[in-house]
Amino acid sequence: MTIQQLGEYIDAGAAQVPADIVIKNGILVNVNTSEYYPAEVAIYQRKIVAVDKDVTDYIGAQTQILDAQGQYLVPGLIDGHIHVECSKLSMTRFAQAVVPHGTTSIISGLDEYISVVGLEGLKEIFEEIDQIPLKVFWGLPYKTPYTMPQSTIAYNVTAADHAKYQAQADCYGVWETVREAVQIKDPDTLKALLAAQKNHKPIFGCSPMAHGKDLNQYLMSGVHVDHESYDHEEFLEKARKGLHVVLRESSVTKFLKENIKAVTQDAPGMARHTSFCTDDVNAHDILEQGHLDHLVKLAIQAGVSAMTAIQMATLNNAEAYQIDDQVGSIAPGKEADILLVDRPETFNIQSVISKGQVVLHNHEVLEEFTPPQRSAKLKGTLKLAPVQAADFAVKVDSSAQTAQVRTIKSVGPFVRKQRDVSLPVNNGVIQPSAQEDVALVSVLERYGINHKQAHGFISGWSLQKGAIATTVAPDDNNLVVAGMQTADMALAVNTLIECGGGQVVVADGQVLALLKLPLGGITTDLTPQDLAQKELELKKAAEQLGCHLPDPLFYLSFLPITAIPDLAITDGGNVDSTKLKYFDPLLTVE
Repeated sequence: MTIQQLGEYIDAGAAQVPADIVIKNGILVNVNTSEYYPAEVAIYQRKIVAVDKDVTDYIGAQTQILDAQGQYLVPGLIDGHIHVECSKLSMTRFAQAVVPHGTTSIISGLDEYISVVGLEGLKEIFEEIDQIPLKVFWGLPYKTPYTMPQSTIAYNVTAADHAKYQAQADCYGVWETVREAVQIKDPDTLKALLAAQKNHKPIFGCSPMAHGKDLNQYLMSGVHVDHESYDHEEFLEKARKGLHVVLRESSVTKFLKENIKAVTQDAPGMARHTSFCTDDVNAHDILEQGHLDHLVKLAIQAGVSAMTAIQMATLNNAEAYQIDDQVGSIAPGKEADILLVDRPETFNIQSVISKGQVVLHNHEVLEEFTPPQRSAKLKGTLKLAPVQAADFAVKVDSSAQTAQVRTIKSVGPFVRKQRDVSLPVNNGVIQPSAQEDVALVSVLERYGINHKQAHGFISGWSLQKGAIATTVAPDDNNLVVAGMQTADMALAVNTLIECGGGQVVVADGQVLALLKLPLGGITTDLTPQDLAQKELELKKAAEQLGCHLPDPLFYLSFLPITAIPDLAITDGGNVDSTKLKYFDPLLTVE
């Protein structure tokens, strides 16, 4: 902002410059004071310049008048932690999906984009963000990749990047500092944390299932916010020890019902230090259920007061991430992010103003949401040569009859346990087994850096035939493929190589469903409606293979995440996440 612009805002606050928009006949939800009362709001450009009983003095000849007709005025909602890229929607299309549901700000590391195009490549993403009615408060990832041992990505964030970027005004903190990096005292991580302390930037945490000494050790890093709690006891312990705890309800990790007990039963006073995030969501769920408005409704249904639920979706996150000077409440000087809802208790959104624009009016979307032209760098191809079925065969001695293997058993989208199984060997190749519920899995490095490929076994998927594959796979977005026939696995991989990335389901040598993701191999400019349809097609195709997990492609994409116990697989190999070491999935051969 320039001195001239600041001067104009000051004049607008004094009613010396007419407002662009005035909202009349509304009832203010004042999250600062926990009050409801009649109020009118004046907006000049992107900022709120007046909130009073009467703002007639701010009305000029060109001022747009919005009659709230007794509706409640609520601050724009803030998502406290989200990997936008996991929605597979481009930034423009993601805004198109969530802004009509009241989400006007998000906290994100854009780390999935970094993994495929690097920090320099983010310039194109930030330019896109500037043109959409959604604010992104960016935290520089503490380090990339997050995987331990380290997997392969296009760009590794280091302490040198923190020295460069953290001091910049558009960097709002350190994104998703995983507990293991603190535990092992990783030098780059510690330097990033020290830089954050020097720059007075909050440190965003990730410490699933951390208790007692493990949690105490982690808190010595200076972490300020955490979004990973698996039950309300863990949630409460973190709050008692000073963390701002963010309650997660994603498309696959539905923790609100469990963790809200800490607020409704254990310690109601902690509510002002608790907020919401969605972490990983897909287009289908947003269109079906909503976004943060859905979480507000769920909290109210669980027994949280409407005012408290709204605070958890607005002011609480703003304060936690130290952005409450810009967003989080309806007050002079704040960004003009305002929702008109029917009643706080029902929280049905009628209209949305974001960045001073009326995006939704009486349920009608007014914004066009046109994606920008894309550069060749963002639309780059996968740097992988075509593969053959033999590339997925796990070979042992030709005289072997059986092999004892360690499988990665999925018992939840993130939680994976070991399951040791005896599998048949045919001509020196270990065979998957539908009877034993064991499929083959492989991760292929896609950036053309070292051409690594890891082999392993998964269970808990009920696959009977075919293969599924994805290039959306945080934290490194390499190509992950699982299947029962190596020929189908090869077809799945080659299909994604040919189209530059995406998600695919194949069986019997045929492609059953395909979603192309041309933007870095992880996102698309398809409309939310078209993407949601593709997601349903992929799920139905996976069900034809026998898989009945809630979201097979999401589960597949999460297999390389090493930050959550117990097992994972990356391009480097099978990982024991409790020991932060590779393990050999082949135990014995007979």
